[in-house]
Amino acid sequence: MTQFFHSARVASRFIAILLALTAWGPLSARGAEPFVLATLQKTNTPMTLMAVQFKDAKAGWAVGSGGALFSTADGGKKWKKLTSGTSALLTGVFFIDQKTGWVTGAAGTLRQSVNGGESWTGHPLETQQPLYGIHFPSATDGWVVGGGGTILHTADGGAHWVEQASGTSAALYAVQFLDAQRGTAVGALGTVLATRDGGRTWVPQVSQGAVTLFDVYFTDESTGWAVGNAGALFQTNDGGAKWVDRTLPCGKTCTKVIDLLKVRFTGPQEGWIVGERGMMYRTTDAGYSWSDGTPIAPVSLFGLTFSDAAHGWASGENGTVVHLQAGK
Repeated sequence: MTQFFHSARVASRFIAILLALTAWGPLSARGAEPFVLATLQKTNTPMTLMAVQFKDAKAGWAVGSGGALFSTADGGKKWKKLTSGTSALLTGVFFIDQKTGWVTGAAGTLRQSVNGGESWTGHPLETQQPLYGIHFPSATDGWVVGGGGTILHTADGGAHWVEQASGTSAALYAVQFLDAQRGTAVGALGTVLATRDGGRTWVPQVSQGAVTLFDVYFTDESTGWAVGNAGALFQTNDGGAKWVDRTLPCGKTCTKVIDLLKVRFTGPQEGWIVGERGMMYRTTDAGYSWSDGTPIAPVSLFGLTFSDAAHGWASGENGTVVHLQAGK
């Protein structure tokens, strides 16, 4: 099976999940101001939670190894175990609204719920490639990316999925669309693909060499960020025509450079990154500076989501979900 990550450190951990598949209190993380409170939430599972999404400050979902699926209706104070209908590794989750959602996973897994995750229906696909990233910019248009350069698109809310030509065989790990026309996908071997016509054509952007890019996030049509292995961090201010290397230094307490796995911005100025060994970075000045890496959990974090500028959640190994509350 295609490796989820090409970085050797994360790949070895991830392959173990594919093949075989704490009790601590609130932490305060101070790299640079302002203050962040990170609180562990109990899911009571040993499974690795690869992705998490919140639609608002109350409703959220998390998915992971062995078909693990959880939901919460109170901001994560209590997590409820749901039945996904599969034992496949689940790597992505995206709810369009409180009822309609999708999960992606290994071996072409794509499943839909129309009742908030209480039950799920599989969508048979021609591809057996692992599917990693999913994003719906609207209720009708959605994209999924995965191994072997796979890109799938729906224009009817998921009733039908059509493969789009990516022009690459590299694994694609994340995709984001600003609207039904403008989107970006990233993946292995420094792959960055952009479309301005809803995916009818995908254009390679300036390659970042051999670095593996795990996630991408644009705050507007010009400004975007991509993160990857060995601390890779790239920024664009021209819609991706040029990507500037802003790779983070190892930091004061760092012994080796970590892989950065997810990036999210809650506004033009404030952004967050999580990665290996529970590390978190935060910027409040549009990425010109980032707080020193601060561990907010004893495990690697793969998922990151925000309901608003003050409340976020990260998910990772050993069923970890961390609630992030940003102070001023």
